[in-house]
Amino acid sequence: MGNPVVHFEITNKDHKALVDFYSDVFDWSTNPIEGIPYTGIDTDPGARPTGGIGAPPEGYPGHVTFYVMVDDIDAKLEEIESKGGKTVAPKMDVPNGPTIALFADPAGNPIGLLEG
Repeated sequence: MGNPVVHFEITNKDHKALVDFYSDVFDWSTNPIEGIPYTGIDTDPGARPTGGIGAPPEGYPGHVTFYVMVDDIDAKLEEIESKGGKTVAPKMDVPNGPTIALFADPAGNPIGLLEG
């Protein structure tokens, strides 16, 4: 079995407006995460993928991406780099959340990894 897509993410400087937009247009449930500019999105309660809309780091315009679940982020980033990808954000623990990383595929598209 392949690695499943388990999460999507939309980041933009005006993330609050995007939360309103997507929750209104698609009737998605939202769950603001305390202490960080990020809102969890539940498109279908109890099902995957889940999502999130948040603010990007300073100086970064934002992105739309998806996260793939892997057993070992470090090993997968090593494999990705050996095949022409590039680590964008190394392995990190999200407060009260999962362990994630971001890479760019050979075309430059940002893709997330979620360790599980």
